[in-house]
Amino acid sequence: MQQLKVGVLVKNASFINGNWLTNNTQFSVHNPSNQQLLANIADAGAAEAEQAVLAADQAFASWSAQPASKRAEILQRWYQLVMQHQDDLARLLTLEQGKPLAEAKGEIAYGASYMQWFAEEAKRLYGDTIPAPSADKRIIVQRQPVGVVAAITPWNFPNAMLARKAAAALAAGCTFVVKPAQQTPLSALALAELAQQAGVPAGVFNVVVGTDAKAIGEVLTQHPKVAKFSFTGSTAVGKQLLKQCANGVKRVSMELGGNAPFIVFDDADLDAAVQGLLASKFRNAGQTCVCANRILVQSSVYQAFIDKLLPAVAKLTVANGLSSNSQIGPLIDKKAIEKAETLQQQALDAGATLLLGGKRDSSGELFYQPTVLGNINADMAITQQEIFGPIAAIQQFDTEQQAITQANNTEYGLAAYFYSRDIGRVFRVAQALQYGMVGINEGIISNAAAPFGGVKQSGYGREGSKYGLDDYTDIKYLCLGGLA
Repeated sequence: MQQLKVGVLVKNASFINGNWLTNNTQFSVHNPSNQQLLANIADAGAAEAEQAVLAADQAFASWSAQPASKRAEILQRWYQLVMQHQDDLARLLTLEQGKPLAEAKGEIAYGASYMQWFAEEAKRLYGDTIPAPSADKRIIVQRQPVGVVAAITPWNFPNAMLARKAAAALAAGCTFVVKPAQQTPLSALALAELAQQAGVPAGVFNVVVGTDAKAIGEVLTQHPKVAKFSFTGSTAVGKQLLKQCANGVKRVSMELGGNAPFIVFDDADLDAAVQGLLASKFRNAGQTCVCANRILVQSSVYQAFIDKLLPAVAKLTVANGLSSNSQIGPLIDKKAIEKAETLQQQALDAGATLLLGGKRDSSGELFYQPTVLGNINADMAITQQEIFGPIAAIQQFDTEQQAITQANNTEYGLAAYFYSRDIGRVFRVAQALQYGMVGINEGIISNAAAPFGGVKQSGYGREGSKYGLDDYTDIKYLCLGGLA
């Protein structure tokens, strides 16, 4: 923390209505790499959450009345400040979340790209004029901001998940209240400091940090002044939050769990597939919602693929995220590493083969070796649950239809990946996969220009792209009569 160039980015209290609110009750934030104390943060609860919602509601009228060009100008300044402080923000992120510093710098740029994208999209929030049924009428359609937006964001991308929600909300003319994960509040609070520096008015962007997730969540999902709620996290928690939003008939967007298949067909470029899998599976130590979770390899190239994969995985360096050579950082907490161990042991007990790794790493308590398991089958728990760890579990298939059937055999539908050089197969498989996003010969698919989101129990709504403002606007129809 002392090596940050700009110490003002380190905050220890919620940011509400343009003020930093401290109190005597605090919670601790620790570095998952070494369990060292990073900061003590003022522990906010339901009262502070309500205060934030009321501040956002009060600020809504003036913010939504701003010309789109003015909102765009402020978002552009926010983007520029984030990129100006990219190194500090990345270091802060690595300290509280653990991912390698190079990945953290990438996340900062990725999150900032949404600020830049929606600054531009704010000026393109077009409506329509529709041909009327008679000459004396005109039909006009407008898109207006929904109002106060509340959000809950996860620990695995503490900067980017917040940035892409907040940027869209503010661009549309909404005001915003967010509760970040208690494991990683520092990144969110740093964004609040930069938002204030960028000229975001008081009450427009609010961050509530606290450990009582249930109480804060109830306010954000049930308060009558909240018009829309956005959540990124597990499907189980998302279902509960959906129930809480139902009574108020709130607009909701959900980015929930995934169980991404990664399919390698016999006509694939195996070297490219290995590199794509390394990026998709082992980024953030396997702790991403779009992480390759089930690796399906056609039987005729199974051994050839394994032979290329194992030495590539063996070269990955496990180390503290601040180390210059780090490629695999720690898992977020003890519960996470115990889950990875349990899923692996269950698979081995059921007949899987350990091909590489398979145990905790000497780098620290929460580090796990990059692991490859073979002879996996669809009945194992490791294929049915999100691993959220650096374990590549590989199974075989014989035919294209078997691959499609296995890939779709899940309640989730966030992301899928496949490698093939057959153009006919590319279109057949892409069409057949029941997922919101499909990477074809590509392991990294997310960017600000593309609509991010899933189907089935992976949620609904889209973030980013030209569609990203839809969930933050209401469509209003105006019928003008008496014009003849």
